[in-house]
Amino acid sequence: MVTDSYSILTRWRNHFSQLLNVHGVNNVRQTEIYTTEPQVPDPSTFEFEMPMVNLKRCKSPGIDQISAELIKARGRTIHSEIQKLIISFWNKEKLPEE
Repeated sequence: MVTDSYSILTRWRNHFSQLLNVHGVNNVRQTEIYTTEPQVPDPSTFEFEMPMVNLKRCKSPGIDQISAELIKARGRTIHSEIQKLIISFWNKEKLPEE
């Protein structure tokens, strides 16, 4: 039985080294990976439209300099474009720098 911390770490290091560092393997098949993360569906049209409908007028625009009046005035056109943009971020799981 391994009881001291150095021996335990050495044993785990050897285990994962053998497990992950496979040399000379040519026949590697792609397998499906199962995760514990739930699969969350893309945001619905309703989830986009309700916050836009409830935007308050006469408020200063945010960092993007787009005012609530502009979003409300453009209607469905801008709503669908914003939805496409957000869904692309959603699927990439990464926010843009700007």
